[in-house]
Amino acid sequence: MYEPNVVGDWQEYDEHAGLRVRVHRLEAGDPPRGRDDAAEGLSYFRVRVTVENRGERPVCIHLEDGQIDVRTGPDGESAFIDWRNSQFIEGFDLYPLRRATAVLYAAAPEASRTQVDVQVQLRADEEWAGRWLWTGGVGVLEPAAGATAGAARESLVQQVSLFLQEQAEEGTA
Repeated sequence: MYEPNVVGDWQEYDEHAGLRVRVHRLEAGDPPRGRDDAAEGLSYFRVRVTVENRGERPVCIHLEDGQIDVRTGPDGESAFIDWRNSQFIEGFDLYPLRRATAVLYAAAPEASRTQVDVQVQLRADEEWAGRWLWTGGVGVLEPAAGATAGAARESLVQQVSLFLQEQAEEGTA
């Protein structure tokens, strides 16, 4: 069964040797150029998406609007994406042993920010790479870089796995 990544996990692309991506630093935070009027009554948060090239050659990457989808709450409602304040990666030549990070500002009702799903589909060298999902929440801590996964992370993985198994069983019943 396909299981989502937890915020902070790296995901490697099989079709692009050495290329990997992660969603991390999911945290509350207002955008630098002010709130969008359409986000009235919603609470802002930001998420970072980092692409790393561990391969042997440069790769031209794109991570723009429409390639990142953010859903919140138990019903998976679409979060408001503040495109004006977000910083995307548009046609960047990512050389070996380098990283590039996109910063996305989104807004959702305060109560639904504890459950956030982020789906990313990277374009590398004008080819679409696989689509991957990360799950986490504002206020749910990710492990420090280089640290082993803690009980909170394991608990979240188990909850997501159990939910997906229950959904699969309901679909076959």
